[in-house]
Amino acid sequence: MPFAALRDVPPSLKDVQIALTRSHKRQPRGNPTAMSELRKDPVVGRWVIICPNRAERPNAFIRPAPRERSGPCPFCAGHEGQTPAEVFAFRGPDAQPDGPGWRVRVVPNQFPALDGRGGVGRWREGLYQLIEGTGAHEVIIESSRHVMSTSDLSVEELAEVFSAYRQRLRHWKQDPRLRYGLVFKNVGPEAGASMEHTHSQLIVTPLVPVQVLEEISGALEFYHQHGRCVYCQIVSQERESGRRLVLETPRFVAVSAFAARFPFETWVLPKEHGSCYEDMPEAELHELAAIFRRLIVEIEAVAPRVAYNYILHTAPFDTAAALHYHWHIEVIPSLTRAAGFEMGSGFFVNPVPPEEATLRLRQVDREKGTGTFCAKHPKGR
Repeated sequence: MPFAALRDVPPSLKDVQIALTRSHKRQPRGNPTAMSELRKDPVVGRWVIICPNRAERPNAFIRPAPRERSGPCPFCAGHEGQTPAEVFAFRGPDAQPDGPGWRVRVVPNQFPALDGRGGVGRWREGLYQLIEGTGAHEVIIESSRHVMSTSDLSVEELAEVFSAYRQRLRHWKQDPRLRYGLVFKNVGPEAGASMEHTHSQLIVTPLVPVQVLEEISGALEFYHQHGRCVYCQIVSQERESGRRLVLETPRFVAVSAFAARFPFETWVLPKEHGSCYEDMPEAELHELAAIFRRLIVEIEAVAPRVAYNYILHTAPFDTAAALHYHWHIEVIPSLTRAAGFEMGSGFFVNPVPPEEATLRLRQVDREKGTGTFCAKHPKGR
């Protein structure tokens, strides 16, 4: 087989690559499953190219760097003095701030992209606009243990991490200078992580990020046209068809994005409409943690040691509960790279159809016997 790339791809991902290649080669010419296709994201209107034959290329997928625990680091228990003073923590009743005994700890980033010392002054240089770099940049240290991935946390530990996100968003929402808080996580060097100890980050900005504005604008347009939230429609349609439904619990779904920019791009959404993550009831955090951890376990089973990012998109601070917008978390494994075409055109090229990604993730779920989370729609199987 002409696949030099297979030597550099983890075993489970090799299966995906081989399956896509065989499927592509055996399809008759003119069959849409054998051809590239363009798909439009129903929220932002972005087009992507789904192109299974690209999986045949040598080095089609990024080879993950080995993950080897290097031992104690500034984020480990007992090393609190090596970080800035904490601003929030979950810790035992007798544990002192900036000392051992914590479970989740939030500290200012030592090298912040933005900080809170300034105002929100604006000025111009001719046609160019500038704003003071006021904001906040925090690190959420997710465990006192030296572990590297979300899958290394228990459901209970992850629920506290998600609770910390909620608390910090609520805190910064009170600052009139700031308009948005973006929670994100980088795991692995290919995804931009500079520290291996599991952690996520929160950057709070005086502007709403462009990608979020595009989502809000697209969602508002859909609402005006159809009288319904576009994300609620996605949840409804994916539950009905089952084609891209990866996991489901009573309150949440995980779906492969219809117009996925990257292989195995998956969104986690609440079934019940809600625009602000920070307004989610405390009782739902454990269930969110359960489905989210399960998703990461499945992705890592298909692509061992894969680097990944996840991003929490929620409504801006100054937005009241909105009928058209719906908070969600986007999980993006680092399996392919954007290159010149993507940068020049804005089109992303994805070699793994979302339906194939869904089947592979479901297969992991079935093999591990976790029927609590399985999508129960035979149409999609």
